[in-house]
Amino acid sequence: MKFKRQRSQEVGVDLTPLIDVVFLLLIFFMVSTTFTRESHLQVELPEASGEPVSPDEVEQIDVVINAEGQYILNGRSLVNNRRETLERGVKELSGGDSSLPYIITADARTAHEFVVRAMDVAGRLGFAKLSITTERETETQ
Repeated sequence: MKFKRQRSQEVGVDLTPLIDVVFLLLIFFMVSTTFTRESHLQVELPEASGEPVSPDEVEQIDVVINAEGQYILNGRSLVNNRRETLERGVKELSGGDSSLPYIITADARTAHEFVVRAMDVAGRLGFAKLSITTERETETQ
């Protein structure tokens, strides 16, 4: 009697569920990850002769103005450079405490208008500790 030999099935692992799980994990991490948009400005400071002041208070209002007139308050960029927006942002940061130091750091090429606007906001909100950041003047011989 002649028996037919049964063909053995190939043993293998089905990769379809593994690929599905990998795609689901990829989508989960893409959706749950927050992307922070950090704002780094290149600022060239004007020079002045004088002694640097050591910051003795941690809390302060730091207004950075780049050459194009964009404002950044304590590391957060404002949506536009209008006085109302700047005033609202300073009020929110200070919480009504006008005794905080108000520091303006402006690029040397910044239009005078934007620096005056930042100073005007400080005056309107009653800030008395106003300072402008500069670089130490290099001595030429």
